[in-house]
Amino acid sequence: MMAYALAALLFLAMGVAYVKGYDMVKSRSPEHLPHFYLAMAAIRMLLVLTAVGIYVLLAGNRDNSVTFVLTCLGMYVAMMVVTLTLRH
Repeated sequence: MMAYALAALLFLAMGVAYVKGYDMVKSRSPEHLPHFYLAMAAIRMLLVLTAVGIYVLLAGNRDNSVTFVLTCLGMYVAMMVVTLTLRH
């Protein structure tokens, strides 16, 4: 249960970082918004893959690992949809 709470906090932090970064880039240099979006997408993907990999290595239980991976995948899709609809 603690892993799910930490994963939710990770996704919340990534979402806040995206929104704040988007506002900063838009106010200072709007022509760099596509670069910002691609950089943040790569960073978010790496963070999620790292968190999932650490959980899978430490959990040792296949059923819990699969459930956690599917939960993180669902949260990742939801985060992408929310951030795209908020700022585009």
